[in-house]
Amino acid sequence: MDVTSILAGIELILTPTSLLLIFVSVVIGVLVGALPGLSSSMAVALLLPFTIGLNPALAISMMAALYCAGTFGGSITAILINTPGAPPAVASSFDGYPLAQRGEAGRALGIAAVASVFGGIFSLIIFIIAAPLLAKIALKFRPQEYFALTLFGLSMLAAISGRSALRNLIAGALGVLVSTVGIALVTGTERFTFGLPVLYDGIDFVPVLIGIFAISELLGQSQAIDKVKERIKSVALRLPSRADLSRVKATIMRSSVIGTLIGILPAEGTTVAAIMGYNEAKRWSKHPEEFGKGSIEGIAGPEAANNAGTGGAMVPTLALGIPGSGTTAIILAALMMHGLRPGPYLMRETPEILYAIFTAMLLANFMFLIVGLAGVKLFSLITLIPRTFLWPAVFAFALIGAYAYRQNPMDVWVMLIAGIAGFFALRQGFGPAPFVMGLVLGGLLEKSWSQSMIIFDSNWLRFFESPICIVFYVLTVLSLTGPFIGKRLGRMMQGAMRAFPRKSTLEE
Repeated sequence: MDVTSILAGIELILTPTSLLLIFVSVVIGVLVGALPGLSSSMAVALLLPFTIGLNPALAISMMAALYCAGTFGGSITAILINTPGAPPAVASSFDGYPLAQRGEAGRALGIAAVASVFGGIFSLIIFIIAAPLLAKIALKFRPQEYFALTLFGLSMLAAISGRSALRNLIAGALGVLVSTVGIALVTGTERFTFGLPVLYDGIDFVPVLIGIFAISELLGQSQAIDKVKERIKSVALRLPSRADLSRVKATIMRSSVIGTLIGILPAEGTTVAAIMGYNEAKRWSKHPEEFGKGSIEGIAGPEAANNAGTGGAMVPTLALGIPGSGTTAIILAALMMHGLRPGPYLMRETPEILYAIFTAMLLANFMFLIVGLAGVKLFSLITLIPRTFLWPAVFAFALIGAYAYRQNPMDVWVMLIAGIAGFFALRQGFGPAPFVMGLVLGGLLEKSWSQSMIIFDSNWLRFFESPICIVFYVLTVLSLTGPFIGKRLGRMMQGAMRAFPRKSTLEE
């Protein structure tokens, strides 16, 4: 590691202005995470255009800090009122809410906070070790290896759990298609511009991201009728006792490893990490019968895993230019917007940016612990804000953000169109994350393909000359076919069990 670059990165963050903005990002992240219906992805997308005038290191650091804090914030309402503020917090509600019903909400929140901080810090240590090593290896990649790597990243969309693999792939393909709008990189011909000069430079990330994550969710929430929200009783976050820490320490460590590894896998994200963390906590627990009734291990497992997933997801994003989740896809777009080259060149050309982001995320983990200790009561009460006030404010910020980016009215129309399209896509089961990842990776895929074809003199068979490429192609095929083969094998096993039922003990 370059000590000079590390110190330069830390210096970028340890200034009064930077610390204040990162703290504000953490507060916003916890607030957004605690509000059901809002997500850290939406908040990062809305924050993106407002960071244009900032130093690139500070801009990306603010988004990363918001990402970390938003993941923790969802656990507050999940535990207190059984209403997860974010998808990863669903698993935390399984045991957090029963504890709150027993009058132990402070204990549950304390376990969640400590597990979140530990998981986040663990993943960041892995991040700072793994990112330079991956970048060093990836510096040897040629355009053809980058093409194979990006193709593998896109294929991982099929493995995102909770949605149809086919729908994920279709959404990703549409994202790639949208990324081709504009003047072709090599031939200079117009594609899908419909004669409109404003489309010659392509469709920009920022208004599309705001539309997909904010406007589509706004339209979806507008259909819901306000329900009577549960009132929050007086509660304060309480740090866990030695006995509690002794009981959950193995669970926290195990889930931190699981969350980091899941986060590193492109397209998996924190929701998968949280579910796996919960399942493994129950599997290894000495008291599995307590799960679902108020087990502190059932809180520590998913909380450590989903926060470890944030640091893990940043590894492929910064080191390889392949987003590890929907939110990191937005962060990858922000890197491009600020003129930075994602992937190994980031480590070689501007390593101080990488260490600045690491420092900001490390500080964010401690900050949201402090914010949680001081203001958990306030954040839980924010859930009582009526949608009639909340969503018009979100819409106003979306309009301002889309227009402020380039002062171009066309961006506002792009945002609205993307939001309406995203709303109807969500109703049909298409998630925003696969589309966004296709949009971000589509340009990288086309660029590496075009460069390779020029080098190969249009002989596409030479894509199979590199052993690294072949490995990625095999992984791509396995990634694409894995979900379908898994479902097929499951059905075959169920059919076999029905055809050959096990004999009872008496018959044996």
